[in-house]
Amino acid sequence: MKENVFYGKGMKAVEDDYPDLHLAIVGLNEAVFTGKALDYKTQKLIALAITASNSDTRATKRQMESVIKEFGATKDEIMDTLRVVLLTSGMPPFIKAVHLLKKIIE
Repeated sequence: MKENVFYGKGMKAVEDDYPDLHLAIVGLNEAVFTGKALDYKTQKLIALAITASNSDTRATKRQMESVIKEFGATKDEIMDTLRVVLLTSGMPPFIKAVHLLKKIIE
């Protein structure tokens, strides 16, 4: 099940101080993660690849934890996702994400 969880550190401030903007972001989240043509698990794995490609450790960790918790994603499924990161973004973000995965799985 899709949850409205936002990983940016400033989202709480947006929610508290700018509720109209927060509602717009929630609406965008719902419009993006529809599960129509691609199932929601696949969409979450894409989100994981993007955060890993950006070397965003905090968001990558949270995306990994989320896809494992919500969908029971396996280490192999996540590694397949990270292989795409290696090909498209290079060794540093890939290695950083693999290290996070190892810490989460253990």
